Amino acid sequence: MNFNVQTTTWKKVRATTVAFFQTEEKRGIRATIKGLGRTSAGASAETLLATGDMAGKKDEIFVLYPRRSESAAKRVFLVGLGKADKLSLETVRRASACAAKKAQKMKSKSLAIVLPAVKGASGAEIASAAVEGILLGLYKFDKFFKKEEPTVPIENVVIIDDGTSLRGSSAAEVKAAIEETQTITNATIFAREMENEPSNNKFPETLANWAKEVGQAHGVKVTIFGPKELAANKMVGILGVNQGSAKEARFIMMEYMGAPKKDTPPIVLVGKGITFDTGGISIKPAPGMGEMKGDMSGAATVIATMKSVASLKLPVNVVGLVSSAENMPSGTAMRPGDILTYSNGLSVEVDNTDAEGRLVLADALIWAERYKPKSVIDLATLTGACVIALGHVTTGMMGNDTSMMERLKRAGDATYERVCELPIYDEYDELIKSDVADIKNVGGRWGGAITAAMFLKRFTNYPWVHLDIAGTAISDTAGDYIPKGGTGVGVRLLTRMLKEEANA
Repeated sequence: MNFNVQTTTWKKVRATTVAFFQTEEKRGIRATIKGLGRTSAGASAETLLATGDMAGKKDEIFVLYPRRSESAAKRVFLVGLGKADKLSLETVRRASACAAKKAQKMKSKSLAIVLPAVKGASGAEIASAAVEGILLGLYKFDKFFKKEEPTVPIENVVIIDDGTSLRGSSAAEVKAAIEETQTITNATIFAREMENEPSNNKFPETLANWAKEVGQAHGVKVTIFGPKELAANKMVGILGVNQGSAKEARFIMMEYMGAPKKDTPPIVLVGKGITFDTGGISIKPAPGMGEMKGDMSGAATVIATMKSVASLKLPVNVVGLVSSAENMPSGTAMRPGDILTYSNGLSVEVDNTDAEGRLVLADALIWAERYKPKSVIDLATLTGACVIALGHVTTGMMGNDTSMMERLKRAGDATYERVCELPIYDEYDELIKSDVADIKNVGGRWGGAITAAMFLKRFTNYPWVHLDIAGTAISDTAGDYIPKGGTGVGVRLLTRMLKEEANA
């Protein structure tokens, strides 16, 4: 899809569809309709207001058909934004996604948009939000559908600079913002593609190959450990979880050293890469188990974020680590009651084989210390308890790096990939004490998201943040720009934070 900025008016732009955005203000609706003139096939502002056909409500789209003598466009969308006092960049993302999906459904090959003003935001920021909404909103995982009727894609999007809508930013600044946003959203879509790929096509080796492709395309150093290297480095968590599978485990290291000083301590990203999770011997119930193809969402986020950062050539040092295994039940599978002794000497009683994510992450967290990191951030679809606590609205966040957590909160607010801090008080440590080992891998019924984080904390000796994305990585329903299935959550969040790191 091509994006460009044109200094013109809506009547002169060459596009199949033109979209205007409108809040719930009758005066604003009248002004918009007046600006369209009699090109709207006789529909007046008063008619639209009186009938309630156009009220500016969120997700509302009203279609007008201009006269050919007045405009090159076949149709005009009036897209509702909702309450004026609630208008934000997130509103623009959602409204733009709705407009793009409606335009594509009506087989528009080109779409032009007149952006609304958002208080406190520049034209470049508003344009960026619109591009995010359009690209992410149009995403669909349709790889396996039999194509009965080909989709007519939107090929061109024009952002109209009419002298007011891009206030505060030059055309060059808007263009640069759009290009950067395309890079980040393309990486997010890459994460979604990885997450949605079925598990009969996706194994630890597949994740390693995806990481290699990113490395080759963007100059990222990629190192892969197979079974021999895993055993040599005593990565007992990855090997233990994977031992019931016919497929081989992998540990993936991705290194992007873009900082001016190569010895600058890196930020290390750690991702859980369970390519399918049956629960192992502690097998899960059948309903919903198919979603476990997305239990590698943390890994997808890390690999895609490395792609985003390298593509943008950010002047930062970033390392991505992925622990990848397949958790299957078989005669060779790990059993409840088994004890694993990690390379740092810590012993773990496996009380439940379905609490496998923390076992594989522990190996990566131990390995991360080799980089003498500025901060380590792990991402994992780790606990159902986090979904119970926070639902599908926000990611759970815990850790000891308060500075990084504040930065992630800011980045989350800006991208709308929000994070919510949960406590990790010392008292929770009591819940993971074992009678036969240093710790056990589950803490009982209460505070499950927190006790999982307390387990991970035992493997960290550096600034650290844990993001439990169990509720945000996989969506049960489709939203304006969030699809049903894998969401790619975390790529925009982490890239935003790393951009701030680059500018620090």
